[in-house]
Amino acid sequence: MRRVAAAVALTALTALLGGCASASEAAERDTLRLGYFANVTHGVALVGVHEGIFADALGETQLQTEVFTAGPAAVEALAAGAVDAVYLGPAPAANTFVRSEGRSGVIVAGAATGGAALVARAGVTIDGPEDLIGLQTTTPGLGNTQDVALRSWLRDADVTTTRTGRGDAAVTPTANATVLSLMERGEVDAAWTAEPWVSRLVAEAGAHVVLDEGELWPDGRYPTTVLMVSADLEQHHPERVSALLEGHLRALDTISADRAAAASIINDQLEIDAGAGLDDAVLANALENVDFTADPVAAAFETIHEDAVAAGLQKPGDLAGLVDLSELNRQLEALGRDPVSDAGLGGTDAHEGGAR
Repeated sequence: MRRVAAAVALTALTALLGGCASASEAAERDTLRLGYFANVTHGVALVGVHEGIFADALGETQLQTEVFTAGPAAVEALAAGAVDAVYLGPAPAANTFVRSEGRSGVIVAGAATGGAALVARAGVTIDGPEDLIGLQTTTPGLGNTQDVALRSWLRDADVTTTRTGRGDAAVTPTANATVLSLMERGEVDAAWTAEPWVSRLVAEAGAHVVLDEGELWPDGRYPTTVLMVSADLEQHHPERVSALLEGHLRALDTISADRAAAASIINDQLEIDAGAGLDDAVLANALENVDFTADPVAAAFETIHEDAVAAGLQKPGDLAGLVDLSELNRQLEALGRDPVSDAGLGGTDAHEGGAR
């Protein structure tokens, strides 16, 4: 397990969030605070919470949950010690690791792959990156995983973007729920987003899929959601990390055992966390586009990070140590399953190419 020299200092805002003085103090509590999003791509978390799988695996350690709406807020909370573990996208995960020089957290498992796409509103034709010039395009958040993917796709075609929405193509990060209403009114032309918003934009706003992000990756595989734990928790309470991973694998098994039942569970938890579930047809379509897996597809992280750096959204840095799959692979071996690779980011495997 990774050892760290010190916990990340708290900002004034995040010190108030969760009311903790330091990550070390938080780790001493008999509680594990878990963050996730009310998104289909966070289905493992939704199932694990709703079915009591995490709570059962943690035993006497109490589970507290926090629902986030964007990656930056989630990584801020993790780095500040306001949560102990969080499900989030690969770009924010790499960003917090580099910014903190490895002190904020480490990825201990994958959760979901796929489910991201570029969609355009009815009447808008997009055949390539150049067609976004002059259009209003959105992503879920500045520097989030889909934002990085869109800007990389445009940059490869020499179409420029800026953090402030200028450049050849106007990319303006906007909350998914707001994008739906904007697209319905014709005020947004295209969006690069993830499920269930891809399916919702198609069903509710009359949009159409222009590009499935899988077309840009080897074998169509790329990470959408990973599980990251604080470095402080990993150092001081590895038994809680182990219990969380046990619950994580059990939640994955619950999904794979009966996808129809899992869809119902996911929708029930979405109703609790977001105030409303999804239309059955929308949910079914969204789940068809997402694969739930413990494999973080670590080979893709160098590319994602390099793309974010090239877009001016992250600073350069070494990703060595970002991934620690030792406990995950120990549990997989105990279950008679194949281990997953850290692609050299944990210092145990030979590096594997993950370029688009």
